[in-house]
Amino acid sequence: MGTQIISLLKTAQEMSASDLHLNIDRPPIVRIDGRLKRLEHYPDMEQSTLQEILEEVASPDQINKFYERRELDFSYENVEVGRCRVNACIQQGSISLAFRLLMLVLSPLEELGLPEIYGDLSLKPRGLILVTGPTGSGKSTSMAAMINYINNNQERYILTIEDPIEYVHKDNKSVIIQRNVGDDTESFNDALKHTLRHDPDVIVVGEMRDLITISTAISAAETGHLVFGTLHTIDAVETIDRIVDVFPAGQQEQIKLQLSQVLLAVLSQTLVPRIGGGRAPACEIMLCTTAVKHLIRDGQTHQLQNSMQLGRGEGMRTLNQSLSELVEANIVSIDDAIHHSNDPVVLSDMNRLSTPIVTSTF
Repeated sequence: MGTQIISLLKTAQEMSASDLHLNIDRPPIVRIDGRLKRLEHYPDMEQSTLQEILEEVASPDQINKFYERRELDFSYENVEVGRCRVNACIQQGSISLAFRLLMLVLSPLEELGLPEIYGDLSLKPRGLILVTGPTGSGKSTSMAAMINYINNNQERYILTIEDPIEYVHKDNKSVIIQRNVGDDTESFNDALKHTLRHDPDVIVVGEMRDLITISTAISAAETGHLVFGTLHTIDAVETIDRIVDVFPAGQQEQIKLQLSQVLLAVLSQTLVPRIGGGRAPACEIMLCTTAVKHLIRDGQTHQLQNSMQLGRGEGMRTLNQSLSELVEANIVSIDDAIHHSNDPVVLSDMNRLSTPIVTSTF
């Protein structure tokens, strides 16, 4: 059965798929450039096959946890196909498996199409950097590439807390310790609480899910560490509002002040289908300039978009500005850009203004 899952994963890789989905009474399904495609030449999956695949890719302890909780996130690695992030769950009494295929070799920031400022921010001595975006927007890959950038350029002690570990880093100039939630620690909260005693320079929080994790991450940044975290938010404005709203009303003024003091940047991204195949990152970049700090502290998040629009010279950009650049460079279509925009009307106006009017010669 191991041969079957490896064959499926190899097929997915050859098709440049990002994900492989296995469900009962359906053929395997892959996601390519954000779109689903059924592998019709494969038979429909049976429950016994899904059971055997799960037992092949998960450890006995993981399988026990799965049947206790009815869901499980873990990583799977094989020399032939590399590393995958796996989610297993129960749907209508049957096993459902989703494999996220990870890069065999982590690409440098520039090869991923990420702005140069991602590297500049990675080398900051302290502060909080938030990488945000919807599911499947490349947050984990971008953050891993930033950690890799530090590893190649600075001598730092880096500690990551992940659920699960996706990219395994090897020490270069830095020392990198990676902890897997569920195996190496009970929770993000427990790991973060004890992390400072491990003498890290850089702390990576795979996901900032709740008040305690967010509060501890901010405190770690306040004490002089460089902290990376991810959130499932679509842009900088929603990110700031989400963090503040997690706290009780009586604590929100204080958290605005703390956040304005430690935040370095919010990097929000989405992946847009390229013309001709593949996907390109559209990146909104909010840097915590003096003006942005004041807006966060005063709760004026609705003005952050304007600050980003006016801050191009400092390296900032809105999501729409990034999408518009991709359209103008003929990298993505206007239709796909509009589909991924957080304000399609504004993007349409931007594109109309930037597109030269062609006068017919007929």
